[in-house]
Amino acid sequence: MQPSDDAGGGPDAQAAIEGACTRFLHWHGRRRPADLLADIPADVVPDRYGDGGVVVELEGEVAELLGADATVFLPSGTMAQQAALRVHADRRGRRTVVFHPACHLEANEGRAYERLHGLVGRPTGSPERLLTLDDLDGVAEPVAALVLELPQRDLGGQLPDWDDLLAQVEWARRSGAAAHLDGARLWECTPFYGRGLAEIAGLFDTVYVSFYKLLGGLAGCCLAGPRDIVAEVREWRTRHGGTLFALWPYAASALAGLRLRLPRVPVYAAHAKAIADAVRDLPGVAVVPDPPQTPMLHLLLDTGAEQFRAAALDLAREQGVWTWPRSQPTGSPHVQRVELTVGDATLGFEPGEVRDILRRLAAG
Repeated sequence: MQPSDDAGGGPDAQAAIEGACTRFLHWHGRRRPADLLADIPADVVPDRYGDGGVVVELEGEVAELLGADATVFLPSGTMAQQAALRVHADRRGRRTVVFHPACHLEANEGRAYERLHGLVGRPTGSPERLLTLDDLDGVAEPVAALVLELPQRDLGGQLPDWDDLLAQVEWARRSGAAAHLDGARLWECTPFYGRGLAEIAGLFDTVYVSFYKLLGGLAGCCLAGPRDIVAEVREWRTRHGGTLFALWPYAASALAGLRLRLPRVPVYAAHAKAIADAVRDLPGVAVVPDPPQTPMLHLLLDTGAEQFRAAALDLAREQGVWTWPRSQPTGSPHVQRVELTVGDATLGFEPGEVRDILRRLAAG
């Protein structure tokens, strides 16, 4: 199929098409500001500059879930991870931080770890696969911290085997480096490992978790770890301008999402596997990883970017089903990638229905 002549028009026309849709395949669907604000209880207790109220309540609940001595709420993961790595580096008198080439610190933050904190990033391994112990054994210089991302978002939510994870954390210990977990999506890992959050988080010196991704909160995160490290991170939160007069809207939204959606993670993960089972033999569609290891998966479609966009918009017009506004490129112009995070909205689609949708999108 050739792209429609208007192909959805500009951003305003595309927004109008999305606005008319009644079903959403990805994540929790369309979350309007009113929906987000409705999650905040009327009796929420506010904080003042991060002290008291629902902020402390959230920090305590997350500390218990992760088995951590202490946690601190911050308005962004970018701020949290830079602060944690700065503390680890200062304590060790080293500046080098080792991470996967697709690490958020390297790919999405303008090298702020370097420009703001004087840290030296060392991407290690291949961007096309998970980090391995052999990759780490190739690092000879003194290292301040090893950053591991669980799951690896840019690889479709892949996770290392438990023994491989243990070996990599042990490498950090032998090297005198801190082991830091980019756990933005840590909540999604428990079905794969068959282990609780506290056991996974307990491997690391510090852990960052996000509240707006799978949990669907407004924004913000927590950084968990020993009390003295968390206390230093609190100071860096102030230096970064993150100790806002009122953090309670973000914390209250986070707490609501945590309590509502964390228990649903096994259901999301099972549905992701059921979708993979339904589309595995579909011509022109590949699942990465197969089977999915978390509620997230990547889908590779044998189609072009414009053909995909036209097919997605046509589907939205005709059936009121919103899938993705666009695809992501791969190494081939004839193969496009989309990311599906199974959430509340996705649960409304039977796996066979998802198969039919992907067949249409892959046909272009």
